[in-house]
Amino acid sequence: MKTLTLLRHAKSGWDDPVARDFDRGLNDRGKRGARLVGEHLRDLGLAFDVVVSSPAVRCIDTLDGLWDGYGEVLHPVWDRRVYLASGATLLDVVHDFPEADHVLMCGHNPGLEDLILMLVPDGPDNPFRDEVEEKLPTASVAELQIDVADWGDVKVNSARFTRLVRPRDLSIELGPEKH
Repeated sequence: MKTLTLLRHAKSGWDDPVARDFDRGLNDRGKRGARLVGEHLRDLGLAFDVVVSSPAVRCIDTLDGLWDGYGEVLHPVWDRRVYLASGATLLDVVHDFPEADHVLMCGHNPGLEDLILMLVPDGPDNPFRDEVEEKLPTASVAELQIDVADWGDVKVNSARFTRLVRPRDLSIELGPEKH
């Protein structure tokens, strides 16, 4: 049995002009969200064997905040393929994971949403799928269980959606912004 935990980067800042999208960091709300999600993962007792992440600044900042809350720094494998990847490309990344039982992958939408919708079959056994189909908010965590011995054997519609954590579930202040 493999566990894939997907983390969408936290809320990024659009006010700070950067030359490239890749260099955009988090805003204050995103920093708070990442830390709070890290605290929650620690409180749940989750442990990760490997972390794979997009090297984009907002993913680096998200993981830094997550580790602050989690209380431990895990050193990711930076995989450029994860940056703004499609669901199909992310599945290729999953197939290439090293030997590990529980992998945390930090990345971007819409690819993470697409990967979840590819891996998790529609139906009453996966109620979180409908919520992700609507939106996977920033700094959200989606946990999938996949009954395979090797990551290379992960197939479409083979995962069970076991946990969804959104920052708004942890703090009303991190709920949807009012415009």
